[in-house]
Amino acid sequence: MGEGLRRGGLTRGPDTAGTQPGAEPRPVGTPKIVGIVWGLLVLNTLGSAGAKTIIPLPRSLIQMVTMGALVAAFALALAINLRLRIRASAFVFLLTLLLVPSMISSVNLEAGFGALFRCARLTLFIGTLWLLSRWWDGSPTFVRHHIRMYFAVLGSVAVGLVVSPGAALPDLYGGRLVGALWPLTPPQIGQYAAVIIGLTVLLVLGRRTDRVSAAVVIVPSLVLLALTHTRTATLGLLIGLVLAIGSLILTSAAARRFFTWTVLCATVAAVGFSSALQAWFLRGQSQENFSNLTGRAKVWDALLAAPRSTSEQLFGMGLGDKSFGGLPIDNSWLAVYQEQGLTGVALVAAIIIVLAGVALLRPPSLQRACAIFLISYCAIASYTEAGLGDASPYLLHLAVAASLLAAPAPAPAAATPLPTPAVPRRHIPRWARRSEVT
Repeated sequence: MGEGLRRGGLTRGPDTAGTQPGAEPRPVGTPKIVGIVWGLLVLNTLGSAGAKTIIPLPRSLIQMVTMGALVAAFALALAINLRLRIRASAFVFLLTLLLVPSMISSVNLEAGFGALFRCARLTLFIGTLWLLSRWWDGSPTFVRHHIRMYFAVLGSVAVGLVVSPGAALPDLYGGRLVGALWPLTPPQIGQYAAVIIGLTVLLVLGRRTDRVSAAVVIVPSLVLLALTHTRTATLGLLIGLVLAIGSLILTSAAARRFFTWTVLCATVAAVGFSSALQAWFLRGQSQENFSNLTGRAKVWDALLAAPRSTSEQLFGMGLGDKSFGGLPIDNSWLAVYQEQGLTGVALVAAIIIVLAGVALLRPPSLQRACAIFLISYCAIASYTEAGLGDASPYLLHLAVAASLLAAPAPAPAAATPLPTPAVPRRHIPRWARRSEVT
């Protein structure tokens, strides 16, 4: 699997010397260490809570690893950008503004000292994004970093499934796939699989990778996604791809062919395997449990009905663990309202609106399609998953979208050639001129 990635286009595209037709050369001055920094950010956002692993890992150890990864990412980003050269980014600017309600609500310590710790983490996270913004130039460089890092995470999940199927498919989660080596929940695994599947499909349509390398990523990721039984990730993948490919239909024959075949295959599958698809989608739940979104609606109603002061309505209760009454909120908008108030909700909405607006104004291209996929996926997942208001994979997805929508960096001005000094004309005596004529 890894060998296929090394040989294929996913590792030999715009961020390395182009060896395939249509590949772009790596942007001049983009250090390879940027990929390491991105990998550390991915590690930081994996979280510390999840299923039981084969080898029990203390939560304190996991938190030490994830926070150490963030500190290392910031230090490395600062080391390669000592002159603090950054690019203007509305996305990172709005994230920086989100720190204001986070700080105001957290200093009250209603959520405990952990709120201040989470504010410091969010500050380092946003600071690292500012430092990396120097290399946001509209190329798919960060798309490839994103695919590689999350494919490595899914590789650890696959290894855990092979080593201990019982731990990877526990009864506690209804037989859904979890991380047996690192504590990952089914929604996390489904999210990572759906995102890299969608991005890889778009790279194939844009001829930025070969089909063999793409299959090495897509096929096992589809298997893992199916084993997680994650409805949100599946719907986000399908709707996101429809929107992204739809943005390419008018300019790409490959996109039109893929869209046609996908619709045909989906129709056949819906007719021939309707009962199996329905059973997979319901996951053995009753209609009542399915209608209230597996109990989420009860938590949401209780959260909205809880009394709040004016300050708590505006700035929230402080950064916490995205829970209410000991139960997970599982909704980005309500989680932001709980922790950062209406101010935070307005800023998060502005982030989505600004990115979507910029994407719609861009001319059709592969970069625009990838950005549309990521933005639409995050918007869909925000209904049943939390994370848009704190350091999370969703903010990394949106950061990749922001890097794709950034205007290309201006080419350095050509050096003005120095004027050639005039050669003084040598005086030739008249008698010498006469001898030359003779």
